[in-house]
Amino acid sequence: MKNVAKATSNIDEALTEKELFALYKNTKDISIRNILVERYMYIVDILSKKFINKGIEYEDIYQVASLGLIYAIDRFDIERGYEFSSFATPTIVGEIKKYFRDKGWSIRVPRRIQELSKKVNKTRLELEQKNQKPPKIEDIANYLGCSQEDVLEAMEASQGYKTTSLDISYDNDRDDKDIRLMDLMGNEDKNFKKIENKDFINNFINKLNEIEVKIVKDRFFNEKTQSNIAKELGVSQMTISRLEKKIISKLQKEYEKII
Repeated sequence: MKNVAKATSNIDEALTEKELFALYKNTKDISIRNILVERYMYIVDILSKKFINKGIEYEDIYQVASLGLIYAIDRFDIERGYEFSSFATPTIVGEIKKYFRDKGWSIRVPRRIQELSKKVNKTRLELEQKNQKPPKIEDIANYLGCSQEDVLEAMEASQGYKTTSLDISYDNDRDDKDIRLMDLMGNEDKNFKKIENKDFINNFINKLNEIEVKIVKDRFFNEKTQSNIAKELGVSQMTISRLEKKIISKLQKEYEKII
């Protein structure tokens, strides 16, 4: 085991990011993936902290974000020329938001109310079993030693933890066919997201200088290589690479402001 650990450590020190991703792509060696995970766990930490105090324990968020990092490593293609951190961020955030949709409260509720809601639900069951009838608000409040207003607030807030299936059916008086909740809801205009993304990109580009704008348009819209752009500007490819990393870093910071 010591020899394996030593060999893994040597790989970590010897290979660049590009080499590690290329090696993992070709071998799917878990030890290589573990090295990449360790290198980028800082992204998990940063993104997980953005979702603290939103109804789910930090440890759970951290675990989900860690899985998101692994998914990002598995899907990343170094040949496309993107920075891994820029690729991984939306993947990890997407996994966290998906977890919130599946496991979390539908609306943001203060921790105090969340905890009281659990106690109220538990007390309702206990009193109903004990007295063989549903308890009154006053009974629950007296049992918990709080006000009736607090109990009502907790009961109302608990609805934020429940979701209603869009497939639920309602009777239709006009014909024999039931109506689903989905049929009663309006559809989201698919163009909204496209317009929103276009607006974000335009606002971002307006903050760049002339050289940076050319690099963005040529690299991501005209699909030119760094070498071609370098020749056109009369600079080295390394210069274009550094500028591209700087632009992507700016883009990431702008994106983090809106998520």
